[in-house]
Amino acid sequence: MKTILVTIGDELLTGHTVDTNSAWMGVALNARGFSVDRRITVRDVGEEISEAIDEAFSKADVVLVTGGLGPTNDDITKKVLCGYFGTTLALHKESLQLIEEFVSMRGYPLTDSNRNQAMVPIGCTPLLNRMGTAPGMWFDHNGKVLVSMPGVPYEMEYLMSHEIIPRLAERFHTEKVLHRWVITQGIPEAFLADRLRQFEAGLPDFIRMAYLPSQGVIKLRLSVYGATPEQEMQLQSKAAGLASEIRDVVVSEQDESLQQIVGRLLTEGQKTLALAESCTGGYIAHLITQIPGSSAYFKGGVVAYSNEVKVALLGVNPATLEAHGAVSTQTAAEMAEGVRKRLQADYGLATTGIAGPDGGTAIKPVGMVCVALASHDKIISETFRFGKHRNNNIIRTANTALGKLIRELLS
Repeated sequence: MKTILVTIGDELLTGHTVDTNSAWMGVALNARGFSVDRRITVRDVGEEISEAIDEAFSKADVVLVTGGLGPTNDDITKKVLCGYFGTTLALHKESLQLIEEFVSMRGYPLTDSNRNQAMVPIGCTPLLNRMGTAPGMWFDHNGKVLVSMPGVPYEMEYLMSHEIIPRLAERFHTEKVLHRWVITQGIPEAFLADRLRQFEAGLPDFIRMAYLPSQGVIKLRLSVYGATPEQEMQLQSKAAGLASEIRDVVVSEQDESLQQIVGRLLTEGQKTLALAESCTGGYIAHLITQIPGSSAYFKGGVVAYSNEVKVALLGVNPATLEAHGAVSTQTAAEMAEGVRKRLQADYGLATTGIAGPDGGTAIKPVGMVCVALASHDKIISETFRFGKHRNNNIIRTANTALGKLIRELLS
C-alpha cells in the first residue's frame, strides 16, 4: 500500500514555516507498516492543489493532505475539495459543538469564521478534532482514500494518532515492520561507520541498517520488513551485538531522546539535577522540561550569562575568572558545584563557552566550550571544540552535557 503526503501552504515554500508534519507522519506511518512514497508541497492555489491530488491519486492508495483548513481567506482547501469531489459544504453539528466549547474555554466569543470551520463537504466522513477548531475530513474515492487535516502540528498529530492511522490499519493490510535502536553520543559519523564496517558486512540481507545523525548524536536503526519469528529473533540478537560492539559510546538501546534518557535514569536512581548554563542560555533546561514529570528530578537552573551572575548566584571565585577566564574548565567546575549546592541537587551540570559567531580569540576560538558535572564526591570538567555556527554550537554543547550526565548515571 502506497501513501503520498500533500502539504499545502505558501509559507512552506517560502521557508517561513518548516514542514515538521511530514517528518512526524513518516515516522508514525512507518511504525505501522505503511510506506510513504513521496511528498508533494504546493502553494495555496486551487489549481495547484487539485493537480497535486490528481498526481497523488495516480500513484498511491492513500493521500494525506495537511494545511489550508484555518479560518482565514487564504485557507481554501475545503473549497478545492468540494470542487474536486463535486459536492458542497454542510454544517457538521458535532464539530460545531466542539468549536463552541474550544473558544468558550479560552474566553472568546464564537465568530462567523469559527462557525464556518464546522462546515464540511457533503459525502466526507468528518473526523472530530479535539485539539483545535478544524475537523479532519475522510474521503473514499474509487477504492482509494484521501484525508484532509489541519496544518497545526499538534492538531494533525491528534487526528493521525486517534482517528486516521487506526482507520487505515482496519482498511489496508500492511507488512509487519520491526525496528531496533542503538543511540550513540559523542562520536562522529565517519568514525562510527569505520568501527562498524565489519559488523555491517555481517548483517543478513533482510536486516537494513541506517545512520540517523544529528548534532553530536547518532541513532542507529536496524529494521526488518515483513519479519518472520526467526527473523525477529535474529534482529534482536544483531541489535544486542551492535550495542556491545560500540558500548563506550552507547547511551541507550531504545528510540528516545537524550532528555528522555536523563529523565528515566534520574527517576530510576531517585536523583535530582540542577543546571548552570552560560553559552547554552537555558536550552538544556528547555530540553529537560519538555519531558512530562520532570519536576520530580529537575530542581531548576541558573542562566549565568555574565561573570557577575556567575559570582553572585553560583559562587564562582573572582580569582578563578581572573586567572582562567569565563570559558575554562576551572570556571565550569565551580559553576557546576555552585549550582548543585545552591539548589541542593545530587548533580550539577554546567556549560560555558563561545557560541559565536563573534567573541573568539586565537587561544579560545569560536566553538570552544567547557562542560562540567558535579556530584557529591567528584567534579568532571572537560573542554570541547565544535564549529563556527552559533545554533549548532548551542545544540552540540547541550547534547554533550546531557551525554556526560547519562554516562555518569550509567556507570
